[in-house]
Amino acid sequence: QWVYNILEKKAETDRIIHENSDPCNGFVLVPDFKWNQKQLDDLYLIALIHRRDIKSLRDLTGEHLPLLRNILQEGKEAIVKRFGVPGSQLRIYLHYQPSYYHLHVHFTALGYDAPGSSVERAHLLVDVIDNLALDSAYYQKRALTFALRADELLLKKFQEAGRV
Repeated sequence: QWVYNILEKKAETDRIIHENSDPCNGFVLVPDFKWNQKQLDDLYLIALIHRRDIKSLRDLTGEHLPLLRNILQEGKEAIVKRFGVPGSQLRIYLHYQPSYYHLHVHFTALGYDAPGSSVERAHLLVDVIDNLALDSAYYQKRALTFALRADELLLKKFQEAGRV
């Protein structure tokens, strides 16, 4: 609900850094709650897409390339304009598995060791774009490895199914 409240301008409108209002290829860029917006060393923003039919990396196809390219380009431009941090100093990625199922993209300072920014969970947006440009159904076909904490419900489901 938090995501929808932001997208519908019911909450946190003062926190919006950038918005592309296109219903198909647009998004809202907001600071993550983990970031105090003062120190650039731990810069952390989230791009929330306006579309509600894309839940995670698995749903992405070549059709979504304009959306992903908008997020990459406009997100970097907004961050350099507002915070003076160039795109070359950003890590821009998606999680799989995500913490919530509404497609969102993380923008963090390159030097910041953000939770979930490791290779087991993070997929760089530039790589996602390249993979979809090569094969529109890349993320429907590919096996995706991901790490789970011992206390996560999803791990328990895999164990119950005999998959771990």
